[in-house]
Amino acid sequence: MDTSSQPHDSKASVGLAAAGLRLYDTADHQVTPFRPIEPGKVGIYVCGATVQSSPHIGHIRTTLAFDVIRRWLLRLGYQVTLIRNVTDIDDKILTKAAANGQRWWERAYIYEREFTHAYETMGVLPPTYEPRATGHIPEMIDLIQRIIDRGHAYVVPDEQGRPSGNVYFDVASWPEYGALTHQQTGTQPADEQAAANDRLGPSIDTDGQNTDADEEPGKRDPRDFALWKAPKPTDPPTARWQTPFGTGRPGWHLECSAMSHRYLGAEFDIHGGGLDLRFPHHENEMAQSHAAGWGFAHRWMHTAWVTQKGEKMSKSLGNGLSVDQVLSQHPAWVVRYALVSVQYRSMLEWSDQSLQEAQGAYERISNFVDRAGRILGAQPERDRVAGLGADNLPEDFVQAMNDDINVSGGLAALYALIRQANAAMDADPGALDRQWLANALLQVRAMLDVFGLDPLNPHWAGASADHDDRAMNTLDALVRQQLQERNQARKDHDFARADAIRDQLTAAGVAVADTPAGSTWDLSR
Repeated sequence: MDTSSQPHDSKASVGLAAAGLRLYDTADHQVTPFRPIEPGKVGIYVCGATVQSSPHIGHIRTTLAFDVIRRWLLRLGYQVTLIRNVTDIDDKILTKAAANGQRWWERAYIYEREFTHAYETMGVLPPTYEPRATGHIPEMIDLIQRIIDRGHAYVVPDEQGRPSGNVYFDVASWPEYGALTHQQTGTQPADEQAAANDRLGPSIDTDGQNTDADEEPGKRDPRDFALWKAPKPTDPPTARWQTPFGTGRPGWHLECSAMSHRYLGAEFDIHGGGLDLRFPHHENEMAQSHAAGWGFAHRWMHTAWVTQKGEKMSKSLGNGLSVDQVLSQHPAWVVRYALVSVQYRSMLEWSDQSLQEAQGAYERISNFVDRAGRILGAQPERDRVAGLGADNLPEDFVQAMNDDINVSGGLAALYALIRQANAAMDADPGALDRQWLANALLQVRAMLDVFGLDPLNPHWAGASADHDDRAMNTLDALVRQQLQERNQARKDHDFARADAIRDQLTAAGVAVADTPAGSTWDLSR
């Protein structure tokens, strides 16, 4: 992916629009003003993939949602540090690797590359850093010892009284447990939205099996969860580490607490992930990190699920769509539009209709960008598009995006400007304010870039840009020749011939507009 013309954190300067940003917090169930811990800077940790198998659209939706959130923060002028982890060891990876005759680390790397390829194909900005769980075992061991020393975890002894390798967080010792999801028993969500979501289906990462149930003997309370896990007899020697608590491997929840602390510090601005992770993963992360004495995340943001016909897209339901499958049938720009055009907290219904609408959006947008560029004789430079701050974007767009990333409102503002600009181009060319049109084109492309959808971004145009320009120039020459013949037919009062030429162009997808200054053409919108 070509990132040379993407927004860069190091050049950030917070603008006036940033003061209006309001974001939802899962823990508070409220949309509140966003104020970063350190002025001008935002730290984000997003739970990445458990690389057990190929990515599907449900995985990518979360990644794209936080890509848009990040892009908007950059437009507001913030310096953004985004950490997205890779879970490259857990029960599911070990089990599936053994079943397929693979080494666990081999399987993890195969699918890590698939996820990376999917991210790049879909135009996701690369994270500031992407740590792997297995690269941070020392930090995890230190964190476990810290929690034990503070009286909130215990080591289970084996039959000889030695450390068994099993270490559990002591939920009863932490009265604040449940602060994220407000669950008293650890089983029932308190808010209606969460309850409705939970009824739609199991987690995309469970495959219908709760492989992280932590039902091993020695737990003091059913709610206690594993910080460190003794190996199973089937676990290979390479999936075990020696620790003061015995031989074993990390618990899933522990990994993100250790890695977020390593790269973002004891407290940071936003922790994100899919709604699936709200409980138990993020609840347990919050508890163990606070019990360690860290401030941890100040705000929790969760993306809703992708659904098909009212059912959550999950492997256990058999309705998951792999990214490769979808991209083999639809352009990446279209797939990205379909996934980012719904606000991150809203369920996204995946259907042929949503993809058809996205295809229509591409044609409408690209036709406007091409037409305006032809009339002006040039496109704004990519650096200007990438560097246009929120203070210079339409007010209704800024208000929508500052309202908890309301992409529907943002797209409405985008299309309103496109309609206005199209109307101006349809009118008398002599009355066209070219400076206004140039600014409108710049703003449209900058707004599209907030969604990662600027059609002239080198990522989308790529090596085909020159080819597309040559094709458009050739088409322009052929259409203009037809229009000249039509004009001559009209002068000769051969209106049947003139109408036939116009009908031929219309059938080919070319819209002709007759103006006092002559005939113009455009691809049909």
